[in-house]
This record gives sequence, C-alpha cells and structure tokens, in this order.
Amino acid sequence: MEHTVRYGIIGTGMMGHEHVRNLALLPGAEVVAYADPESSSRWWTRQLIGSEADEYADYRDLLKQASVDAIVISSPNHTHREVLEHVFDTDMHVLVEKPLCTTVDDARFVVERAEAHAGVVWVGMEYRYLAPIARLLEEVRAGSVGRLRMLAIREHRFPFLPKVGDWNRFARHTGGTFVEKCCHFFDLMRLITDSEPVRVFASAAQDVNHLDEEYAGEVPDILDNGYVVVDFESGARGLLDLCMFAEAGRNEQEIAATGDAGKVECFLPESTVVVGRRSPRSLEIEQLAVDAEIEAAGGHHGSTYVEHERFRAAIVGGSGPAVSASDGLRAVVMGAAAELSVTESRVVEIAELLV
Repeated sequence: MEHTVRYGIIGTGMMGHEHVRNLALLPGAEVVAYADPESSSRWWTRQLIGSEADEYADYRDLLKQASVDAIVISSPNHTHREVLEHVFDTDMHVLVEKPLCTTVDDARFVVERAEAHAGVVWVGMEYRYLAPIARLLEEVRAGSVGRLRMLAIREHRFPFLPKVGDWNRFARHTGGTFVEKCCHFFDLMRLITDSEPVRVFASAAQDVNHLDEEYAGEVPDILDNGYVVVDFESGARGLLDLCMFAEAGRNEQEIAATGDAGKVECFLPESTVVVGRRSPRSLEIEQLAVDAEIEAAGGHHGSTYVEHERFRAAIVGGSGPAVSASDGLRAVVMGAAAELSVTESRVVEIAELLV
C-alpha cells in the first residue's frame, strides 16, 4: 500500500491554493491542515479542500496540534524566516516557497538551521521543472552546445498581481523585484551553467507599474524592468532581461544557452525547444506536451506538480532535497547583488555579500 504523506499548508493565498490543487492530484499525498491569519483566505481554502482538513488562524497552532508529516510554506516572503524557525523546532519536512528569505542574513540563518534539521528542507524553485527548461538543461548537459559561454533569460510578462495586504508592493516585504521574482532565474543560471556567480551588474528602474497606487501614504517602490549581467567562475556570462509591463508579447519566457558548438532555446507558454548545431548546421524543433489536468492545477505549466512529486519522493525515500536551503541562499544573494547594483550604480562582487 502506498505511503500517504500528510501535508500542512501555511499561507493559503494564490500560491498556497496552487499547492493545494496540485497535491490533490498527487498519489500518496493529502492536505490535512492549513493556516492563514486572513479569514477570507481560509474560506477559499475550505472551498478547495472541504471541512475535513483542520483549519488554523495561527500557523504555530498547526505545528503544535495537527498530525502532519510535511509543511508547505507559501506565506508572504518576509515571514519565511519566522515560520521556518518554528518548523525547525519540529522534525517535519518542509518545502518553503521562493525566495527563501528577503535578506541575505536571514537566508544564511536558515541554511545553518536547515543543516541540522531532521526533515527534508526544500526550496520551491518550480521553474526547474518546467518541461521546456528541463529539456534545455538536458541538452546542455549532453553537450549539444559544446562549452557554454552565454546564457540569456528573458521574462516579459504582466505586472505583479494584487496580494492580501498589498505586501508585494514594497521591497522591504519582498526583498525587491530581483529577489522576489528573479530568484527563479538566478537559480536557473547556476543550474544551467553549473557554476557559481562572481559579479553582478544591473540597470533597472520602476518606470510604468504601480506609480498611481498608494498604500497608507506610500507609493510602491518595486522595480518593473531591467537588465542584469552575471559573470560566472566558469567564464560563462548570464543575462537577465526583465520587463513587467510586456504582457502583449508572444512568449512570457525565453531562454537561450549558447556555446562553441551550438545553441539551445526554449519558449513558454509555447512549450517549444529548439536545438541548433553549428557543424554541420542543423535545427531541431520539439513541442512538449503537459497533461491538461496537471496544467490546469496551477499557473506554472505543470511544474508545481513535478516539484511535489520530487519532494514527496525525497520524503519517502529518505534522500536529500534537489533544491537545498543553500541553493535558496545563493539565489537570494544574486538578487540582492542586483538590487544593490541598481541602487549604487556599480558592479557588485558576490564576495561582498558572502563574507
């Protein structure tokens, strides 16, 4: 009989509900408890799960009282460290949404605690499991591009969506756009180049979005477009091209990995991978399908389901996380370096933040 892993969800906003929907499709998984201080969020969660799951206003009560094996933390970014501190007082497994934390110091603290924790500590970087990106990584690993020299990631998308309490309108709660949104892409850069970053230079601004909004007398301060260049130890260079007022485009995400032997590209939501080789010159185009039911369960093209498959397998199999707290820290460091580069108009050495 398949072992059932019992989950508790802490933070039941938009992303929390995506986790609930995906876990409902995963064999051997059951959401048995959830916690959120907002009554409206709990009400919507009750419509998804039903009344059989235990409901809490305070996540600390869930941790003390609910019979769960694993926790999913999808609360606002600036709460992650505090919630994790309490989780680390248990032996529960935990998947914490990106970014790991909003500051480098908090992320370092979590890494130290995670190393001593009895359960699996997994950082939610579901972009790794988007089918076209996973396929691009396979091609790079297989040598299709030869020696990787350039990695370009473009995300041209819609503005930040409204969140409960409008917490995502201010950098002090998110870590800044390059931490909040772009930690995904910095994680992918490290994964695809198989190398660590050395220095970062960013040029960015808040030019269009949220300028006409005001919350308690404050205007949002989150960047909505920019370029980030990253130099890696391997000699490869990464480029992030972000625009958050570009929903009129054909693809939201485009990645190009180019080496001395060829180039691999992927596109979303087209879910297409293009493999090009220089000698002899050739071009292969592959369309990747995602199960319709799984894709409908969330806004990440089926990747959240795959992430939960892997997380559950690590729990049941007793293996370590595929995306560790240390990986989460590195992504936060790269995002923080980009934010600092914008603020001070200079190149930022990674060593400045990892002293």
